[in-house]
Amino acid sequence: MEQTQTQERPRSALLTNQGVEATVAVVIFLVGVVMMMDALRIGIGWASDGPKGGYFPFRTGAILSIASVVIFLRALFGKHRNHELFVSWDRFKMVLAVLIPTVLYVLAIQFIGIYVASAVFIGGFMRAIGRFDWPKVTLISVVITVTLFWMFEIQFLVPLPKGPLESLFGY
Repeated sequence: MEQTQTQERPRSALLTNQGVEATVAVVIFLVGVVMMMDALRIGIGWASDGPKGGYFPFRTGAILSIASVVIFLRALFGKHRNHELFVSWDRFKMVLAVLIPTVLYVLAIQFIGIYVASAVFIGGFMRAIGRFDWPKVTLISVVITVTLFWMFEIQFLVPLPKGPLESLFGY
């Protein structure tokens, strides 16, 4: 009984190495197909002055696609399939604790600008993960954001996405 449980996927497992290998193989296969389709659009043959623009990208896409099919088949049907744990739920939750706020940060930039979004992002991580008190969170996130604004907008003259708050100040 003990031996069959070690071969099965652990209950706390989110992904096994076998599943990740198969998934990455599918993604790489799709990248290869897109490369080949785009190369076909611009031409994969020879012109009077040499290979057309899609000659090498088509072949690269074909190599990627073929290699990914081999990896996919080995991952699912090979003799030495790797059923070891790739990531547990606990570890994946830690990844999501960073990934989800980062995605929200990128989305927020579109609506409130990079500076306000950055202040909220920095402050949120300081408070949630670093457990800093509110005065420190506010001071550091505002000082960093104002410094970045000064550096990019005033010193380097690089316009970054701004929101309604910067409009109040004439930027």
